[in-house]
Amino acid sequence: MKQLHKAGPKWVMYSSMGLELGLSVVVGFLIGSWIDEWLATDPWFLLIFGIAGIIAGYRSIFRLVKRVQADAEPEKDN
Repeated sequence: MKQLHKAGPKWVMYSSMGLELGLSVVVGFLIGSWIDEWLATDPWFLLIFGIAGIIAGYRSIFRLVKRVQADAEPEKDN
């Protein structure tokens, strides 16, 4: 797995977690809303893409947390 850049500040990594979650949800809801308008199927695609955005956001946070934990393990050994 690719290691994180250790010289950068940790707050950048943690702020990106919030941005990833927020943007995933917003983009999911916007795409669902647009498809619902286009096909006149309110609110089904909004719900489907909103839930998909939430899942994608949490999945990206989970992957980033696993990467942070993997990087922290070699530091504990030293």
